[in-house]
Amino acid sequence: MIILGIESSCDETSAAVIEGKNNTVLLRSNIIASSLPTHIKTGGIIPENAAREQIRYIIPVIDEAIKLAEIKLSEIDAIALTYGPGLIGSLLVGVETARTISMVFNKPIIPVNHMLGHIYANWLIADSKGQIEKEKPYAISHKQSARIQFPSLGLVVSGGHTDLLLIQNHGKYKLLGGTRDDAAGEAFDKIGRLLGLGYPGGPYIEKAALHGDPKRFRLPRPMIGSSDFDFSFSGLKTAVLRETQSFGNLDTQTVNDLAFAAQDAIVDVIVKKSIKAAQKYAVKSILLSGGVAANQSLREKLNVNCQMLNVKFFAPSKNLCTDNAAMIASAGFFNFNPVSWNNVTADPELYFE
Repeated sequence: MIILGIESSCDETSAAVIEGKNNTVLLRSNIIASSLPTHIKTGGIIPENAAREQIRYIIPVIDEAIKLAEIKLSEIDAIALTYGPGLIGSLLVGVETARTISMVFNKPIIPVNHMLGHIYANWLIADSKGQIEKEKPYAISHKQSARIQFPSLGLVVSGGHTDLLLIQNHGKYKLLGGTRDDAAGEAFDKIGRLLGLGYPGGPYIEKAALHGDPKRFRLPRPMIGSSDFDFSFSGLKTAVLRETQSFGNLDTQTVNDLAFAAQDAIVDVIVKKSIKAAQKYAVKSILLSGGVAANQSLREKLNVNCQMLNVKFFAPSKNLCTDNAAMIASAGFFNFNPVSWNNVTADPELYFE
């Protein structure tokens, strides 16, 4: 089965082609056009600007994905589409494009929840064109993909979400807990601004933290001891604000030290709650995903804790952690519930059903 994936939930515009067979998905192409340079100038995403850029990019990225996969658009079997959650203007660009292709070529659409899509990046295997980077011990290969066993714990860590899902099988999942206010990625962005670092904050904080003193600051770990599996990082942001106000002008070393402390607090909370959920539900695998999944400290600490529990740990290649159409196509293959083009609408408030 050949599936065209389309992703346009936020500031990326992406198209991908995967070939699915049995329990394996092969990535034939994955093209991403980002409007990040535009949003860097404003220190965050302005929805109208993102949508305008996506109108420009959507047809070129689809054309390039089809060309790289060496197929014709008429040869695809289905279109996997992000229909929510996300920015309404951005979602509509992808939805209306997919609806048009579906109607013209008589191909079904597989509506995909964007957040579930992130989890399914863990099943992707690349051919030479897919260009998934090789990174041990997280390299995605046929052998590793086949080792993903249920029940699994899906951990989505992104700009808008920090969620834990119990996955009994494809299409069968239960939300265990989620973000009450600021998600981990949002906290990184806000703390990055407080420290005078760039946007998005996560990569800059990770880089600064490499030079930080682990002992200088100890920041709070919100809800780390709560009995549920919810997350809250707004209090951490406030704690960093207080520290910055007490210094006035921040020198480079103080910025590095606070970056380390903030990252350490976020990682500690995520790892502790994830491991607690893994123990409670006796999962066999933990599947890390989302933009913050690219954070090396988070990957390493989760991996170490999983080894202690004898639980398999999986994380996508870092170039598949951020928004991309390959993960949407993968989710569409494993959750094949096709609908007609006239039954698809954008749902910006979509969560986990």
